[in-house]
Amino acid sequence: MQNDTPTISAVIPLYNGAPFIEAALSSIFAQILPPDEIIVVDDGSTDDGVAVVERLASQHPITLLRQSNGGQSAARNAGIAHARGTLIALLDQDDIWYPHHLAELVEPFRERRYPELGFVYSNLDEIDIEGKMVGRDCLRNAQNVVHPKRNLIDCLKTDMFILPTSTLMRKSAFDAVGGFDERLSGFEDDDLFLRIFRAGYDNIFIDRALAQWRIFDTSSSFSARMARSRMIYLRKLLDEYPDAPVRGRYYTRDLIVPRFFPWLVREYTMALQAGRQEALQSAVTDLRFIMPMQQPRVRALMRILLPLLGTPPLARILYPAVAAIRPALRRLLR
Repeated sequence: MQNDTPTISAVIPLYNGAPFIEAALSSIFAQILPPDEIIVVDDGSTDDGVAVVERLASQHPITLLRQSNGGQSAARNAGIAHARGTLIALLDQDDIWYPHHLAELVEPFRERRYPELGFVYSNLDEIDIEGKMVGRDCLRNAQNVVHPKRNLIDCLKTDMFILPTSTLMRKSAFDAVGGFDERLSGFEDDDLFLRIFRAGYDNIFIDRALAQWRIFDTSSSFSARMARSRMIYLRKLLDEYPDAPVRGRYYTRDLIVPRFFPWLVREYTMALQAGRQEALQSAVTDLRFIMPMQQPRVRALMRILLPLLGTPPLARILYPAVAAIRPALRRLLR
């Protein structure tokens, strides 16, 4: 494809997205460089989102695919399998592209590059549920995150912050690594782009907001499904990147576990505050799973705390005290 004109397929997974899907599709119609095709994959919606897409499809060239609910990874895979473009542009149903989104992201793909370029991604602006601005160039606020991706350590030590909505990727690279892991409905983007990086493809970051990323309390980022997916991805990383003391590489102990431990503590805290006993016990199980992989001082502290955390009455008594000394604990756990 090096000397050919790239062709672009825009793919949107749709699940109960009636309040947002028209704005998302309208942002595609408004592109300075329109995509060569638009594919919407209905993932078993039960609201009026499909009707909105069908109405717009009577005026614009939209391919609507239907499937039973399998999650956003399965929906994206289905759309990309159907796509004819050499490049894939993903857009989540509640996000919005700026008019110059595709025109800027495609430029690096017009050049001959070695190694081959796998994906280009940009910064984003964060908006709320009503579409009002929350923060410009929000990826600049992500601590300890390095763009573009240049080494494995930077990809493992923290979330990748490569958002599907902000990305244009080579379809052949996507196919080469097997697409999205359909077990994941959260962290599936980190997983995909890490595998593309590991396969030897290059990536480019454009530090300008080319899209709007909508975040709100009931979005998938805060769902129980996301929590389950997080543990699947954690276990996947632990299997793939064990510690190698002989080479002085402690991927699990120093990178993966410290990255996910705060998430597990957060899940526990939310379950405790909400009084969700099943979620609380699940969180304690996850913390107990990760404990043996912690650094020694953290492991020692967790041995003391876990029996108390698993007993809700004691945990509710303990929680305010722990919250009060959280700054000191944070320094200890570094």
